[in-house]
Formats: sequence, C-alpha cells, structure tokens
Amino acid sequence: MMYGLVNRNERAVWSGIMSQHASLKSAQKIATKRNVLKRFERIDLLRKRGKWQPSDRGVGIPKTKPE
Repeated sequence: MMYGLVNRNERAVWSGIMSQHASLKSAQKIATKRNVLKRFERIDLLRKRGKWQPSDRGVGIPKTKPE
C-alpha cells in the first residue's frame, strides 16, 4: 500500500499514517520549571502568601514568582 495523497474521482484523499514532529510530542516530557504562571495559579499563590482578599478581582493582579 502506498502512503500519501491519492486522487480518487478528482478529489485528493489522504491515505496512510502521518508522523508527528518532535516538538509536538507529549508535554509531559518537559521537566523544566515554568517561569510564567496562569491566572488561577497566581491567585492561589497570593492566597497562600496572605496577599489576596476575597473582595479582590482577578484582573490586574500583581506579578508573582513561582515558589
């Protein structure tokens, strides 16, 4: 069986298995520590540090460094 584009009835149809680029492989293999936190992670960190009040909004929160 030949892999690649096959012309059937004037339509191009993909036939076969595509490979995946190495940079798109599982993100679980990345073991480095992230420098940028998501909003909910930043809010959780501010809560742990006691710098977050229940009345505070999630917009415009200060930058935080991961522990």
